[in-house]
This record gives sequence, structure tokens and C-alpha cells, in this order.
Amino acid sequence: MSFTQEEERMGNEKNKTYSSPYELEGRIPFGQAAVLGLQHVLAMFVGNLTPLLIIGGMCGLGDAGVLRDVLQSAMLIAGVVSLVQLFTIGPVGARLPIIMGTSSGFIGVSKGICASMGGGVIAYGAILGASLIGGLFEGVLGFFLKPLRRFFPPVVTGTVVMAIGLSLISVGINSFGGGNTNGDFGSPVNLLVGAVVLISIILLKHFTKGISSAASILFGIIIGYIVCAMLALFLPTTYEYVDAETQKTITATCSWVLDWGKVAGADWFSLPKIMPVKFVFDVKAVIPMLIMFVVTAVETIGDISGITEGGLGREATDKELSGGVICDGLGSSFASFFGVLPNTTFSQNVGLVGMTKIVNLFALSIGAGILVLCGFFPKIAALFEMMPQSVLGGAAVMMFSSIVVSGIQLVTKRGVNNRVVTIVAVALGFGYGLGSTADVLNQLPQWVGYVFGGSGIVPAALVAMALNIAIPEGRDPFAGENEG
Repeated sequence: MSFTQEEERMGNEKNKTYSSPYELEGRIPFGQAAVLGLQHVLAMFVGNLTPLLIIGGMCGLGDAGVLRDVLQSAMLIAGVVSLVQLFTIGPVGARLPIIMGTSSGFIGVSKGICASMGGGVIAYGAILGASLIGGLFEGVLGFFLKPLRRFFPPVVTGTVVMAIGLSLISVGINSFGGGNTNGDFGSPVNLLVGAVVLISIILLKHFTKGISSAASILFGIIIGYIVCAMLALFLPTTYEYVDAETQKTITATCSWVLDWGKVAGADWFSLPKIMPVKFVFDVKAVIPMLIMFVVTAVETIGDISGITEGGLGREATDKELSGGVICDGLGSSFASFFGVLPNTTFSQNVGLVGMTKIVNLFALSIGAGILVLCGFFPKIAALFEMMPQSVLGGAAVMMFSSIVVSGIQLVTKRGVNNRVVTIVAVALGFGYGLGSTADVLNQLPQWVGYVFGGSGIVPAALVAMALNIAIPEGRDPFAGENEG
């Protein structure tokens, strides 16, 4: 073999070893993969813990001494289930650039279960028991998804994707202002930090090349950390407010301040605990949870469709949708054994894929691996946990809006006619309207509000499905004539 032939052979092997981060399969250099994977962790870390903080707080897990264990397990579960989605185990998993996490969609139903069970750790056990059964139900549903695929054409899945994005935009803006749980929400400093992160991401994305462009979200967040650290040198880090109940003046730390005490107080190593809360099986908890898992399956179909359209420029296959839904369900059942609420495809990361077009499975597997490490090394987790909300918000505004754009691309892929306009307009108007004005359901049974209120994704999906069936394809609903 000549030198030229040997050189060509080595070059071909190298090309097989290292591929583009914009390609689904293949390896990219580890350093590049680590950077690209890390930004996925940063995008979802806070959202992964928030549902547990809310429901765990309501059920008194902190007083019972198990909340920290549950939060630690949440990171491990998100990493493990993400790896299954990325690389599959038999029919389980979509083999798509999906990051899993604790679903905020179950907050409303979990609150209802907590109230009906009288609160406490027993109520949390009932939530876990219902999650175990509901996850298995969704997993079985995933196996029968192929014959149901005709109910989810692009006009339906695209509408669901848009509804997901619209429901998250207010969350992004809320974080941009510092998070409304803080007394300094909307302060000039929080808005400044969020704006710096957003502008940095735009500049890096469109005016640089290579890794700084591909990982613009990560570098934008790092810039946000640096800005917060610098501001602490020149500005007051505390503020005072009057408590509405006690009328006492309270001094609090500004939400943009980096809380290094979280890192110092975290353990170096800790093993996750299995079943920190015992299962409780109660019909009052199981039935509403089963309904929510059906809803979650629809949302997952929308997320997967958004990923394939936004990141790969094509529709999702039956196998990908089925595997993704199965993994959603079984992953949620698996999570319940560690005291963690249901895990689903994370819409934040759908937006990240749509914005960056980074779909390489190896890169995302590094991110999933980081989550697994966080489950064993709490100090690593604390570095992400202390991220100021305004820093996350600067990135989230652009990511969540990208989900809406992916939905628009899905809806318009086969052209837009009056039928499509009617389906999308009514579904989004009804769904987004209920999501933003959930009080309109207050006179109806409580479970209706839990299922149909909140984000508005559920009513948008159901209306889109119903109208897709009711209005024959190829017929103009206004003119009443075939469109050919």
C-alpha cells in the first residue's frame, strides 16, 4: 500500500470516528461533546428540581428529612432515563437527542392528590404509587401507538408543539426577571443580567464560528455567572422588604447573587436512596394520574415531533414516537422507586435542539452522564443549583420561543389552507386561553382544572385532534368545496 493510499485510509477512519455535532450518529471529540452536553444540563437543571421542591414542600418531605435525598435522586434518574432515550433498550427509547427530566405537568394533579389525601408523607406516597401505575399504563400505550398515529398528523403535532412553546415563554420571562418567588423580582439588576446573557447568546450564535457558536447557550450562561460575580463587588447583595403577614422588615439576599454556600454545604459523595417514601395505592390518586399520563403521551409526541422537525428537518417515525412514549412511561415508573415524580421529555431541551441544531447523540450522552454524576456527587449538582434565575431566563427566552418556531414549521410543512388555519386557531385560542386564564374552570369539578388548566397544552391537543377528525382533509371549511 502506498503512502497516499495509507493516508487516505487513515483519513477515512478518522472521518468515521469523528462526525459533525449536527449529525445524529457518530462520535465527536470528547472536549467538544462535553461542552455541548453541559449546556443541555444547564438548560434543564432548575426545571428538573422545581416540581419536587413544590410538591415535596407541600407534603412535608423537608420536615421528614427526605427532600434532599429525593432531589439528589432526581438528577440520577434524569440522567439514566435520558441515556435510555438516546441509545434505547429494545423497544424502549427513541434514539433521538432527548433529555428527560421531572415533569412540571404533574404539579397540578399532584397538588390535588395531596389535598384529597390530607397532605403529609402519606400523600406523597400516594402520588408515587399512582405514578408507578400510570407510568406502566403509558408504557403499554406506547406499544399501540402505531395504529393511533393517524390521529397525530403534522397539523396536530405542530399545534401541540406550539402550545408547549407558548406555555413556556411566560416561564422564561419569569426567570428573566429573577423568579417571582423573590422580593426583587423585575429589579433593574435582574433585567440587566438576563439581557446580558441573551445578547451574549445572540452575538456568539451569529457572529462567531466553531464551538463558541454551537455552544452559545453554555457560554452565555457562563458570562452570566461572571457578570453576577462582578456585580457583587460593586452593588449591595441584600435588600429589605416588609412581610405582608407580620409587617416586619426582613433582609433578604438578591436573587442574582451566586450562593456559594450551597456548594460548601453539599457532600462530596452520597449514594441515592431507594424508596425514601413508601408507596401508597389509592383510587383517588390513581385515576387522575392515569388521565395525566395520557396527556403526557400526547405532549411527548409533540416534543419528539419538535425535535425531529427542528433538529433533523423531518417528521418522526412510528418507531421513534412509540419508543419515546414507552420510555416516558417506564422511566416514570422507575423514577417512583427513588421517590421522584414522573419523568418526561424536557421541552426546554427541545427548544435548545431547535435553536442550535446540535443533535449528536454522543454529545447529549455526555450531558446525561453529568446528570448521573450529579446524583452521586452533590457538590457538582450544587454548582448548577446556585444558578441565578435571571441567568437561566436570559437563555430560556430564546430557547422556548424556538419551540414555537418548530411547531410553525411542522404545521406549515404540507402547506396552509383554511382547514389548517381553523384547526390551529381554535386549538391555540382555546388551549392557550385556558392556560393563561385557568380561573374560568373554577366552577367545574376540581379534576377538570387539574387536567385542562395550567399550561393549556391538554385542551390545545384535544381540540386539535377533534377538529382534525371533524373537518375532512382536502375540504375548505369556509368555501365548502374540495381543494383538490
